[in-house]
Amino acid sequence: MREIIFDTETTGLDSRTDRIIEIGGIELFNHFPTGRTFHMYVNPAGQKVHPDALAVHGITDEFLKDKPPFSEVAEPMLEFFGDAKWIAHNANFDMGFINAELARLNRPPILPDMVIDTLSLARRKNPMGPNSLDALCRRYGIDNTHRTKHGALLDSELLAEVYIEMIGGRQTALGLSADSGRARGSDRQSENEDTVIAVLSRPSPLPNRISDAEREAHRALLTQLGENSIWRKYGSVQQP
Repeated sequence: MREIIFDTETTGLDSRTDRIIEIGGIELFNHFPTGRTFHMYVNPAGQKVHPDALAVHGITDEFLKDKPPFSEVAEPMLEFFGDAKWIAHNANFDMGFINAELARLNRPPILPDMVIDTLSLARRKNPMGPNSLDALCRRYGIDNTHRTKHGALLDSELLAEVYIEMIGGRQTALGLSADSGRARGSDRQSENEDTVIAVLSRPSPLPNRISDAEREAHRALLTQLGENSIWRKYGSVQQP
């Protein structure tokens, strides 16, 4: 199963007038990063970066002057995403901008059934919140200390780690390493190969946690309960 964790940065908050200026994506295959990424800065076609947005991502109008317009970014972006699920944090925001940009090019929109919103997923799992990306990184022990500004690719990398933790991906994969996940992502033939999992035996049994005094106290309690007690059917505490 192929998924793309992605994020966008924009000139502002209104998809009707503001424009995408950065998009980044991380490819997952069976919930493991494959190492393939997509990252482009986009010229916003004359739309100025709002000061509030600049304070968040730090991308200036001057920096964007020589970047390609979305019309040149759309095709490689869509090729990278292919038939994968589009996964974003607060996906309604990002998809609003993606589909607005596609509409300007007379391209069909990305349909809702192709999109997963990790914010909605986080709210279901953690209804008391907070559920911002920074808060989720703290909750799942993911280091985000290098994140001083928002950035599409950096935020996608962090969200990929958060998403894998939220869906239990590492546990369902039986602890396989990320490197083996990347290998499966780059070599599809290995999908049908059997995985050998070694089950180790404990070299010696764990010590009994019930002391002799506790065992005797339990036997005394059974005696006090009388012959009709259901606990009498189980007898006294046995050795493990």
